[in-house]
Amino acid sequence: QVQLVESGGGLVQPGGSLRLSCAASGSIFSIGTMAWYRKTSGNQRELVASFNSSGNTNYADSVKGRFTISRDNAENTMYLQMNSLKPEDTAVYYCNSRLQTRNSGPWYLYWGQGTQVTVSA
Repeated sequence: QVQLVESGGGLVQPGGSLRLSCAASGSIFSIGTMAWYRKTSGNQRELVASFNSSGNTNYADSVKGRFTISRDNAENTMYLQMNSLKPEDTAVYYCNSRLQTRNSGPWYLYWGQGTQVTVSA
């Protein structure tokens, strides 16, 4: 059983910062990709930032220069440092990861339950 659990969301004023965490636990053999997505009240899902299987990062244009993705491989944890937050960053933030649960096994995509980020004065 694999779980991804996000934390760190909350209410912040415009211009403020938050740091989200995504902890993967359970029977994990190898992690390939990890990513942050967000879903706004309009139900649009957007890729925010990601690591590919080589560890290279990718960011949505809307967050470049403000958000930073990082990971702690030893702890199977990914982070999203969000600075200079704007009201339009308000959304539920989800993490996902494509991983193996055993050697030479298939790659499965897992999602966390989401954490709410609200940017408002």
